[in-house]
Amino acid sequence: MEKMQNRKSKLYKELLSWAKTIGAAFVIALLINNCLIVNASVESGSMESTIMTGDRVLCNRLAYLSDSPARFDVIVFNFREDGKRTRYVKRVIGLPGEKVEIIDGGVYINDSSAPLADEFVNDSPCGDYGPYLIPEGCYFVLGDNRNHSFDSKLWSNPYLSEDDILGKVFCAYYPEWKSI
Repeated sequence: MEKMQNRKSKLYKELLSWAKTIGAAFVIALLINNCLIVNASVESGSMESTIMTGDRVLCNRLAYLSDSPARFDVIVFNFREDGKRTRYVKRVIGLPGEKVEIIDGGVYINDSSAPLADEFVNDSPCGDYGPYLIPEGCYFVLGDNRNHSFDSKLWSNPYLSEDDILGKVFCAYYPEWKSI
């Protein structure tokens, strides 16, 4: 009888140990996913060929705690339209207080004489958009596949609030590992 109680006690201790380990792993995973990183799937071709359709990316949630997004940062953000919220991945082009204008596909900041050097852009962009005067606390974002991207130039409200930015993309990890 004593042997059986000993076995039950050991089994109980072993199960309790496993439950604690699994519970701790679950809590740690939740904290990492909700406080440190964003794990996002890219559903469209708007960032090709930097990030391909079907890629999965990791984003640093802490990147903008002490700094603001910089031009050309690739970010993940919540896009809200028609009561729906979707996660998008785009590149920061215009910063708060700037004037952005797209002429013949070239992006001009504050009436500059030369377009932005954006060698990461897929294909030759075309079209004229703007000018856009970016309010404080907001950003203007575009996809790298400019001709096939639903981004600031096409949104009814072209400005992305800093509050909607989840963080800065630092790598794509699926289907292959690559730094962004």
